[in-house]
Amino acid sequence: MQSLSKEERQQLILEQVSDVRKVDMKSLSQKLAVSTDTIRRDIKELADQGLLKATRGGAIAHSPIPIHFRDREKYDVSGKQQIALKALSQLKDGQVVLFDGGTSTLAIAMNLPKELQITVVTNSFPVANVLEDHPNVEVIFAGGRLSKFGFNTSGPETMQAFESIRADICFLSIYSIHAEVGITTRHYEDALMKKTMVGTSKRIIGLATLNKMNTAEAFYICPVTDLDMLITDATDRQEELLLSFKKKGIEVI
Repeated sequence: MQSLSKEERQQLILEQVSDVRKVDMKSLSQKLAVSTDTIRRDIKELADQGLLKATRGGAIAHSPIPIHFRDREKYDVSGKQQIALKALSQLKDGQVVLFDGGTSTLAIAMNLPKELQITVVTNSFPVANVLEDHPNVEVIFAGGRLSKFGFNTSGPETMQAFESIRADICFLSIYSIHAEVGITTRHYEDALMKKTMVGTSKRIIGLATLNKMNTAEAFYICPVTDLDMLITDATDRQEELLLSFKKKGIEVI
């Protein structure tokens, strides 16, 4: 291969990350006929610009999901609807269920049957608002400081509210998930809230559309093995994307 400039190498790295969501330094080194140290520097520069997530031995993609709740609300609506309908099968009368501030949990709240009798604990204003008129769902709102990009609460008061509950299920809306890197998110306080919810629930059910698979962000929530179940919008043709999670003993539906 003809020697490439740094800009050309980095563009190629970004294109591969976009196509297959990961790059391997050793393979890139051989493909581009440069040292692994050169590739490592390229990846670091791209990571410093926020264009990918550097990992040991390579890099993986960031999640393509928008940051602001209003934008996420309109993003991949059909995928979240599929997830919500699958999630309903996990609910039964008498349960206490944590709903985080994600748009996938909001989709579940919007589809709860009118006859279902559960208690929902949430820090999400949209979830609480949707369930305001539900005839049989009791809502406990975990107050705290309002996030204007996420329309949810965070801070010590919110964490204390979650820590005082031993929920049957936690519905965890996932921003980024990778079999080895774990479950991550873009915001520190969001990671703290979700980590607290995971730690106080009997069953953890992750909710992730396929575009969140094999991506990573800066703030760590938990390993994927903390999930009891992962609910996705995958079809039979996309089964290969889920194998790495199934091999870790996670039930995937």
